Amino acid sequence: MAGNDFDPNQLSTSQQEALGTYTAVTNQDPAAALPLLERSQWNVQIAIAKFFDGEAPDPVEEARASLASSSPAPPSQSSHQETLMNGFSRSPRPRNPSRLDSAPRIVPQPDTQNVFRPPFLLAILFTPFNLLYRLLSGSFRLFTYLFPFLPRLLAGSPGSRVQPRRQRDTTGRKPLNPRDTAARFVREFEEEYGQHDLKFFENGYAQAYDLAKKDLKFLLVVLLSPEHDDTSTFVRGTLLSPEVVSYINDPQNKIILWAGSVQDSEAYQVSTALNCSKFPFAALVAHTPQDSSRSMSTIGRISGVVPPSAFVPRLRSAISQHSATLERARQSRSEQQATRNLREEQNSAYERSLAQDRERARQRREEENARLRVEREAKAKADAAEREKQNLEQWKQWRAQRILPEPTCSGDDVTRVSIRMTSGERVVRKFRAEADIEELYALVECYDMLSSSSASTKATEPPNYQHQYRFRLVSPLPRAVHDIASGATIGNQIGRSGNLLVEPIDDDEDDA
Repeated sequence: MAGNDFDPNQLSTSQQEALGTYTAVTNQDPAAALPLLERSQWNVQIAIAKFFDGEAPDPVEEARASLASSSPAPPSQSSHQETLMNGFSRSPRPRNPSRLDSAPRIVPQPDTQNVFRPPFLLAILFTPFNLLYRLLSGSFRLFTYLFPFLPRLLAGSPGSRVQPRRQRDTTGRKPLNPRDTAARFVREFEEEYGQHDLKFFENGYAQAYDLAKKDLKFLLVVLLSPEHDDTSTFVRGTLLSPEVVSYINDPQNKIILWAGSVQDSEAYQVSTALNCSKFPFAALVAHTPQDSSRSMSTIGRISGVVPPSAFVPRLRSAISQHSATLERARQSRSEQQATRNLREEQNSAYERSLAQDRERARQRREEENARLRVEREAKAKADAAEREKQNLEQWKQWRAQRILPEPTCSGDDVTRVSIRMTSGERVVRKFRAEADIEELYALVECYDMLSSSSASTKATEPPNYQHQYRFRLVSPLPRAVHDIASGATIGNQIGRSGNLLVEPIDDDEDDA
């Protein structure tokens, strides 16, 4: 099947789909790709990994070579040293291609934060020893400065070898918080490689990690070692190439780019957590809902210098394999969010309906209270008017009984008054001249009582009642108002005789 007369129709449907996926990612000729797929048991993921990472040697040939050769020498100590120049020279642990490595969330904890502070009393107790230690160490540094050859002689003598003290920071870089560390990396990157179009995430790895998990995006982690020889080649030739920049900045790919220098504590811890074996290093981290609802895994790794023609297809392959899973997760989250929004809208509508019912009930109570208040006020006014009417009738009966009788003879002490009522009737009567002007007002007010039989009924003055006359007596020519408040007598106001008119007082005039 792998010969020159390759016929795709000889393959099964699943094999044809695997061949199509493999050739779409690698752009390899189908006839040349067939042997690698057969050796990979038609596993597209394993075949693609072999194509980009290199195929491992044949186990049979390796066994034959091991039988023919002598036993291997023990590995040297230098092969296990970790340096920023060569990366981690130890070979990575074999892992199952079908199982993804977990990508932990890294929160940087620099050594400068782990400072032991003794209790106050203990610090005071050891203060003399601390001063003595500083004095001796300062003297020793001065001695080594004056005689620089003595430490080398002491270090070279047998039995004087001392374990080297572990250094906290050999680069001299000041530890910063994650946001400032990211800003410093971007600034140094631009100073070294000039302006570019890459959109670095200017915050810590943990924040980029959380954002990728929250928005279901792909987190591309790029770790650089400035002391590595291939760093500049990788950055200028691959990372800043138009093809890679365009692919990373494409919004459809949903990529968050986070990069760091392993000279910083945070990036170094991330490289350790992601099992970085060689610099420069790139890893693609994404949410894997098939493992758990909160898991984040490394779905792709790229170590060393890789040309853009291979870098982009490897990213595209890893993203295409997990895009469907993330899209389903996005749809599930969208459905959950839609359900949550619907529930919130229903709750909000219920609350609004309940508030409207409460408002309507409040308005009904207010209307009922207002109606009852109006009824009470109307009833109170009616009762007051009825009491006023009863008091007025009782007062008229009482006052009619106290009107002075009309004099029978004429003289200087008698005044004859002609009063025209509001009904047009004219009343002529004699009064004593020394009588108060209020007698005239009482006559007019109680005239109906005097002309009826009710005047003979005995009555008493109503208690707590102050009568007010709702009219005035006026002389027509010349016009003069005879006010009851003046307290004058009839003779002084009118004389021997006079004509008077009764003018009603309106409510507006009374209020004025």
